[in-house]
Amino acid sequence: MTGRALVMAKSPVPGRVKTRLAADVGHELAAELAARALLDTLAACSEAFSECHLALDGDLADAASWPALREATAGWQVFPQCSGVLGDRLAHAHARVAQAGPGPVVQVGMDTPQLTAGDLVAVAERSRPGTAVLGPAEDGGWWVLGLADPDAARSLVDVPMSTAVTGALTAQALRAAGLLVDPAPRLRDVDTLADAVAVAAEAPWTQFAACWRRHRSVVA
Repeated sequence: MTGRALVMAKSPVPGRVKTRLAADVGHELAAELAARALLDTLAACSEAFSECHLALDGDLADAASWPALREATAGWQVFPQCSGVLGDRLAHAHARVAQAGPGPVVQVGMDTPQLTAGDLVAVAERSRPGTAVLGPAEDGGWWVLGLADPDAARSLVDVPMSTAVTGALTAQALRAAGLLVDPAPRLRDVDTLADAVAVAAEAPWTQFAACWRRHRSVVA
C-alpha cells in the first residue's frame, strides 16, 4: 500500500502513561496495558504499510514490555518528538516523515488498540491532495489523521489538544488551511477504566484485551 504510518507515542513507563486508568488499576498495570495497546498499533501499521515511523516521547528501554517493543519496532524509523505542546510535536513529526518522500501519511496515537490494518489502509486511500481524513474519538478528540501533504499538519500548532472539542477544532483548522475534511469511523480511546473494559470487549483479539483478561481479577 502506498503511504506511510506515523505513530505518536509516549514510552509506556509506569507513572508516565495512562494516569487516569492508573488511579483504578495501579501504575504498573496501566503501563503494561499501554504497552500492549502500542504493540497492537505497531502491528496494524506494519501490516498496512511498508514504511513506518514512530515519534517517541521517552525511551523504550525504560518501558513495560521492552523486549516486545524492541522487536516490534525493528525496521521502523524511530525518532524523538520535539519539545513543545502537542500541536508543535505533531507538525514536527509530520515534517520529519515528509522528508522520506511523497505519499500520504496516516498518523495515529497509542490509545486505540482496536484499530486494524484495514482501517489504516482505508484512511490512506482517501488521503488525497486537498483532503484530510480525520477520525473522531468518543471523548471529543481524534484518533487518526490522514494527510496527502504532511505540511498541512502545521495547521494543528494552535489547536488545543486533549479537550472535549479538540476534534471539532482540528477539523476547523484543517478547513481553514483549505482542506476538505473527510471523516473516518469513530473509535474509543483508552483513557479510563470504563474505556479499558469497553475496548477489551470490543476487540478481544488484541494484545491489549489479552492483558486485560489476565489482570482484570486484580481490578475487580
